[in-house]
Amino acid sequence: MALLTDPAAVAGLVVREVHTGARDGMPTRIAIARRDYATDQADLWDALTTAERIPRWFLPVTGELKVGGSYQLEGNAHGVVEECDAPRRFTVTWEMGPQISWVQVTLTPDADHTTLELRHEAVIDPGMWTQYGPGAVGVGWDLVLMSLGLHLASGEAVDPEEGLTFPTTPEGITFVRVAANGWADAAIADGDDPTVARTAAEQTITFYTVEPEEGSQS
Repeated sequence: MALLTDPAAVAGLVVREVHTGARDGMPTRIAIARRDYATDQADLWDALTTAERIPRWFLPVTGELKVGGSYQLEGNAHGVVEECDAPRRFTVTWEMGPQISWVQVTLTPDADHTTLELRHEAVIDPGMWTQYGPGAVGVGWDLVLMSLGLHLASGEAVDPEEGLTFPTTPEGITFVRVAANGWADAAIADGDDPTVARTAAEQTITFYTVEPEEGSQS
């Protein structure tokens, strides 16, 4: 990102936590990302919930952004708005293929900033967790929160093509490495084996930063 002069510092703006939970009798893991933004609660809420503004830092979205309404992010997740307490909190299902998880965003205003807390809860596939850990979803959210910060700071849209290629640039690799290791630290704090968590972080870094070879088959 042209405006990202210190990727390690920007990745360090996010406070990361991992917790163990349960939903409908199934064990879950909850990835929590928390970051402060130098704007008021109303502006941050508008950036997060206005269909015309969301693509400036994330993806085009269609649907009804109200309780009970369905949404679709272009080329990404879809789901249902389960809760909306403007301008404080919203909760949505996060559905991709057969997988469903839950995302809750809470905004807490302070004197000169607003704290955004994002909680992503998912029923865990043990094999996937061992392979990638919380960074599988966490690093993706780190990149989204980075783009949101760039948009809020400039008022301009973030170039989506630049966003897609960013993780494979030298600055992006630094950002992803700091973020993935931060998620490993959070998983270890929640009781994960340190060696497994560190190995998962390295695999997450590779997933985000290594471009697939041209002509390779998935």
